[in-house]
Amino acid sequence: MTDATGSHREDGGPEQLQRFEDDSAPAADATVTVYWRPGCGFCSSLFRGLERTGLSFERVDIWQDEDAAAFVRSVADGNETVPTVRVGNDLALVNPSAREVLRAVADRDPDALPEAARSELAAGSGRMGQVFGRILGER
Repeated sequence: MTDATGSHREDGGPEQLQRFEDDSAPAADATVTVYWRPGCGFCSSLFRGLERTGLSFERVDIWQDEDAAAFVRSVADGNETVPTVRVGNDLALVNPSAREVLRAVADRDPDALPEAARSELAAGSGRMGQVFGRILGER
């Protein structure tokens, strides 16, 4: 859990959940955009977790896109904390696990989840799912 200044959280939890409004996207939109930067190990981990489930998402490098960097700062207390994930038109997740992204998508549009993603969420329920999730790189 690191940002451009090198800070990180000791508890391994998400840095922040931020709701915002964007009138340009439909209310049930579950589009996923991952804001990242080169060299970010947490970004690489999130990419692997999301790719494993087959979830479609867009990658935006905040070092190449100033508007993207500004968005990340707007939802991360002025920091360029990555990964930051935008889900739909009203939710930003700062440094989430893949499972947290999947839950956010499922809350908005369960039909948008590929079968592997549904299995991942189902496997994550209960104590054993949490233990296996940690072993597999989830927080």
